Amino acid sequence: MSPRWPAAAALAILLTLTSACGGDGGEQEDGAAVTITMWTRAATQAQSERLVEAYNKSHKNQVKLTVIPTDNYQPRIAAAAGARQLPDVFASDVIFVPNYTSQGLFLDITDRIDALPFKDGLAPSHMKLGTYEGRRYTLPHTLDLSVWFWNKDLYAKAGLDPEKGPKTLRQFAEQATVIQEKLGEDGKVHGTFFGGNCGGCYVFTFWPSVWAAGGEVMNPEGTTSYNHRPPMMSVFEIYRDLYAKGVAPSSAKEEQGPTWTGFFPKGEIGVMPMPSTTLGTMPPDMKIGVTPIAGPDGGESTFVGGDSIGISATSSHPDAAWEFLEWTVSDEAQVEVMAKNKDVVARTDLADNEYSAADPRVVLINSLVAKGQTPYAPRFGQTYNDPQGPWLRLAREAVFGDPTKVSQLNAEIDESLRQ
Repeated sequence: MSPRWPAAAALAILLTLTSACGGDGGEQEDGAAVTITMWTRAATQAQSERLVEAYNKSHKNQVKLTVIPTDNYQPRIAAAAGARQLPDVFASDVIFVPNYTSQGLFLDITDRIDALPFKDGLAPSHMKLGTYEGRRYTLPHTLDLSVWFWNKDLYAKAGLDPEKGPKTLRQFAEQATVIQEKLGEDGKVHGTFFGGNCGGCYVFTFWPSVWAAGGEVMNPEGTTSYNHRPPMMSVFEIYRDLYAKGVAPSSAKEEQGPTWTGFFPKGEIGVMPMPSTTLGTMPPDMKIGVTPIAGPDGGESTFVGGDSIGISATSSHPDAAWEFLEWTVSDEAQVEVMAKNKDVVARTDLADNEYSAADPRVVLINSLVAKGQTPYAPRFGQTYNDPQGPWLRLAREAVFGDPTKVSQLNAEIDESLRQ
């Protein structure tokens, strides 16, 4: 999941879509190859292209992939749905899937999923958000998890054990503070960093500490916010203290998301939450430790982001579309395409495979898929990702402003979630 998600356009689409079978009149019956269309957003272009290329090389049926700029993706889906011109298959940021399923944009594939021998190994949080009124509509497509990275060289220079990263959020703060005190005199090195003006960054990096502590950020229906309660307030307090002490640079306050992951690869940050997908893009000579995000006093969790994928309810080729979707979660695709390229696998039963086994950090990241969460809320985008939404105002008051305003702002989150 890219933490800088665009604000979700409210899909004011009053559709009457065929949601039972998607129609079978367009399916080839003479054995000829079928070409299906697929859309994905630019944020997951690399993974989607690898899967499509491998599938097209090994199958009679073919997939024609269209990559759409991430910021334009939601409006394109809305327009195509309104005109009944959705592609056969389309991926979506998993956080927006409940919006699409509730509006009938995806085909019901419950029976097909139930027939998969590995169905219980599919990423549970993605499967949860792709379920609507007891029926299943999507499969996990790409996964991105939030974890803590620490710079082993900076730890060693600061007198910390480079092989021991933080096990609690308080230890995280302590180690970041040591880095700042020992190495931060020149202003180039800082103990930590975070996206302080980015709603998606907050949910991606702060919420796992709440889950690790046994707390929740919302009710199961996604209509009531708990972000004014412990342990969320304890998480805010720890980060507030880090910023106040200068352990996080002043630029963190205005970081809107585009560059928030760019400082760690430069060797300028001691320890910080990062997307797991950035591990493979780090400098090859950089010594990096990876550990789960913890709560104030322990536990571990992660925000399971990324994309889910489904068959559009208006597809003329549902069988060919399913052949592709089923293959993308097969052993072959998950191991030889995804794991081989250091991507997080979409199945918990394949977490420790021949490629990930070569890097214990990758095994750890894969293992977190079963422990993490993807929060459910039909109005997630408008409430939490919109730069003008109530969540960002609450988070900024909690970390940089007046924490006494949090309860009032939380009521505005509730109002947004229930609209």
